Amino acid sequence: MILHELLSYDVLRLLWWGLLGLLLIGFAVTDGFDLGAAALLPLVGKTDVERRVVINSVGPVWEGNQVWLILGGGAIFAAWPQLYAISFSGFYLAMFAVLVALILRPVAFKFRSKREEPAWRARWDAVLCMAGVVPALIFGVAVGNVLQGVPFRLAPDMRIYYEGTFFGLLNPFALLAGLVSLAMLLMHGASWLVFKTEGEVAARARRFGVIAAIATTVLFAVAGVWLATFNGYRITSAVDPVGPSNPLFKTAEVHAGAWFANYRAQPALYLVPALGLLLPLLAALGMRLRREWLALLSSGLGIAAIIASVGASMFPFILPSSLNPQHSLTVWDSSSSHLTLFIMLVCALIFVPIILAYTSWVYSVLRGKIDPMAIVDGRGHSY
Repeated sequence: MILHELLSYDVLRLLWWGLLGLLLIGFAVTDGFDLGAAALLPLVGKTDVERRVVINSVGPVWEGNQVWLILGGGAIFAAWPQLYAISFSGFYLAMFAVLVALILRPVAFKFRSKREEPAWRARWDAVLCMAGVVPALIFGVAVGNVLQGVPFRLAPDMRIYYEGTFFGLLNPFALLAGLVSLAMLLMHGASWLVFKTEGEVAARARRFGVIAAIATTVLFAVAGVWLATFNGYRITSAVDPVGPSNPLFKTAEVHAGAWFANYRAQPALYLVPALGLLLPLLAALGMRLRREWLALLSSGLGIAAIIASVGASMFPFILPSSLNPQHSLTVWDSSSSHLTLFIMLVCALIFVPIILAYTSWVYSVLRGKIDPMAIVDGRGHSY
């Protein structure tokens, strides 16, 4: 037996759909508190020392957290090449804005404290805030557009034609999805600051975190109700889970309420968005009661539930086409080859546990609260 046939093609496709979701959740939960804390910087840090406390709470770990974004991008490139080609070219300007923000973030970390002039530091603080807000907002806008369908089509030779514009991405529902994303990362960033800091910084983070958590639940509920009024997508031909990766071999249509068909078929799935609604409120309660672990864990699991609810709604679609539903990409017709998926799975099984072990060790070494006096004295902190 050929080694890669140990797992069938349909199982590998399904596994990589789930792994991609886990990688995206991993990025949102880990790097999410970095982005949220940076976005909250001018609100929770009123003095230079307080802002340095915020920066030092995420400065030693943000690079490791961003590994999940790189892994997610690599997984899309290798496992779902058509998804990579369409999304990264169609959303080019939006992705460019995200990359500019993510590139400026380490520059701001390194340069911010090189000079003591208040104006110099204030400018870099503004850059850090922007580097937190912009990616958080744009990631949500992208998800909002995917749920509505992306304006692309495929030629018979599989050449891709994208017919959207940058400003077309900024439609009302997509902006609402962006606000959901921003609110949940602000909640997560505040939970992290409550966990890692003390005094006035923690008190302010607690206040803004409670507001962001409540806003997350409200905005997520509004988005769900609004989504129920949209037409979703469904496959109308027989599905071949081990068929060739050619979206044109199927037929699909736009259908009212299709994004909730999976929930109607499997009512237990309603638990996923229910957790997305309830866990942010539990995070708010944890912050109010000064239960730091409860707040941080609840906010992270709430983010995971919100992202998972999108995947559960769309399955098996991963990128629907608003121009021609038949051209939509699904789990079953847009993946790499059987052998490629198997090799990638072997690599993931080797390297992801190593990354998790190393990340756990780093957080263990860096456990504890940030000491403002150590920052003032120049002991033990980098920023």
